[in-house]
Amino acid sequence: MGEAQPALRQAPVAHAVTVRRFRLASPVTAVVLGVLVLVEITVCGVLAALAHQLSWSAFVGGPTGVAIFAGVGVLVAYRQPRNPVGWLLVLFSLLITLGVACEFYSALYYRLGYRGLPLVPAAVVLAPAAGTLAFVPLTLVVLLFPDGQLAWRRWRWVLWTYAGLSAYLVAAATAPAVAAVASHDVHVDSSGYLIDTGQLSGWLVHPPSWLNTGVNLAIGVIWVSFVGHQVLAWRHAAGERRQQLKWLAFGAAIALGLGVGVGAAASGIVSSIASYTLIALPISIGIGILKYRLYDIDRIISRTLAYAILTGLLVGVYAGLVLLATQVLTIKSPVAVAAATLAAAALFNPLRHRI
Repeated sequence: MGEAQPALRQAPVAHAVTVRRFRLASPVTAVVLGVLVLVEITVCGVLAALAHQLSWSAFVGGPTGVAIFAGVGVLVAYRQPRNPVGWLLVLFSLLITLGVACEFYSALYYRLGYRGLPLVPAAVVLAPAAGTLAFVPLTLVVLLFPDGQLAWRRWRWVLWTYAGLSAYLVAAATAPAVAAVASHDVHVDSSGYLIDTGQLSGWLVHPPSWLNTGVNLAIGVIWVSFVGHQVLAWRHAAGERRQQLKWLAFGAAIALGLGVGVGAAASGIVSSIASYTLIALPISIGIGILKYRLYDIDRIISRTLAYAILTGLLVGVYAGLVLLATQVLTIKSPVAVAAATLAAAALFNPLRHRI
């Protein structure tokens, strides 16, 4: 009986901690954090305007993407407070926006001469720390989708390793800013990025390249393992779980293939348009978790593939006709472009039905 009394005392304490934790992760908290993200986005817009860095693409593209990530996170956290995926999406939005705001804030002080601003050294340090740390919760979303549970206990060791490697990257990204602030040798470019003047020295400020390469490769392997985990889960899944994983795969394919791949390869307006497809990832995550129109994924994948093939064929026909007309038949360029456009338009419906 004497040994049982401490256990009886500990049980209410553990229950109270659990209740307090879930009370904190409540729909009200989700709404408050969503409002905080909107405030950060507004502050970023104001600071970007003051720093003369506000452009139409930057104003629409970045804030829109962050708002959608945050909106999906708030919705998931509001509907399923015990699911960490929603909170991770909100945390990513908070950190990435904080990093951008700190960069513009630093540019105002060190670049444009706004000398009355407070806490500028803190902003210089927070900018790289928040920007580097933001991608940790985003990648964890892939592993924990859709219910936030780990399938096997051994993944905890992977997460602890990932946490240690990520801590090193944050330290390596923050160390130059700390050294610059401590030595009063802070120089930033027009966007607020810290410039290495070569006067900062030290192992932590400039770690050996082999160490950075090794850490980055290890993190890359862990990211691949997250994807592999979901691939294995999809192979063994059935019913709703299989459809949820299809939504995740579809959103990731669109975001990586178009948003990252095409955005990096192209330039100008094509790159800007491609970057907007990054929002496919949070939208597909939200649909998969909330099971909204869950079984429409097969039709959407089919239509996406069909229109991708159709677009490729029409672009090939258009470019081929323009080259044939201008290089072989020596037809004037405006006439060739008009003829190629009409031919591509005429082929649209027949090719679409055929595909």
